[in-house]
Amino acid sequence: MADTYVVIGATGAQGGAVAAALLSRGLPVRAVVRRPDSAGAVRLADRGAELAVADLDDPQSLAVAFTGAAGVFALTTPFERGPEEEVTQGRSIIEAASSAGVGHLVFSSVASADQHTGVPHFESKVVVEAALAASGIPYTIVGPTYFYDNLLGGLEQIREGVLDLPVPADVPLQQLSRRDLGEFVATVFADPQRFLGARVDIASDNPTPTQMAASLTRRLGREVRLHTGDPAQIESDDMRAMFTFLSSTGYSADLAGLRKQYPEVGWQSFDDWVDQAL
Repeated sequence: MADTYVVIGATGAQGGAVAAALLSRGLPVRAVVRRPDSAGAVRLADRGAELAVADLDDPQSLAVAFTGAAGVFALTTPFERGPEEEVTQGRSIIEAASSAGVGHLVFSSVASADQHTGVPHFESKVVVEAALAASGIPYTIVGPTYFYDNLLGGLEQIREGVLDLPVPADVPLQQLSRRDLGEFVATVFADPQRFLGARVDIASDNPTPTQMAASLTRRLGREVRLHTGDPAQIESDDMRAMFTFLSSTGYSADLAGLRKQYPEVGWQSFDDWVDQAL
């Protein structure tokens, strides 16, 4: 199939957003899945996506899935088996893409991963970035900031009137709509030469926690109080390091520049996302 775009993690949050954006543009999508009978895989197939069964632990199966692809959207995760496993996943993807002769690989890293933050899951991604840059594969690195959708993990508490976010009340937190991630990746695939070898950090908005609580209060019609907490009290080493970084240095995506250069993405504000998500 001409100009097929392969999406890793297509039944997940990021990959799902990319698959949706590509399908909405009428582009052929090959969704990499572990279980083709899962509800998410069936929904993708119903929308017209081709399914390919492959695993990040198996470069050979990935190479088969990548065969003939004009582009591949790839991501890795440290949250199942740790940062070292994330690097292994990245190397498997790169090996498979090289073997299959992929036309363009878009790797979803994380914003500021190249800034030596010391955050474990940032540092593992920058190792993958370096391996990709050295591979000779045509590539683009996308650096998402904090996702709006992360709030949904605490939705029950929010509905009870508390937003728990360990970031100072008046510190802007750059955040991203997953929809905007999907649209940005589709924009990259539409003009790959424009983005060849580029690393682009992306964010949709930068509300402070105080502004986030106010937006949630407006949407829910009841007061949502902000509880910031202390990042030092977070049990997870990784999350403690990340929220310490977000509370002090923070991401540095060029919001104004993104809107000027890529207006087609839409760049969903936090208020707009709250109105749609809640």
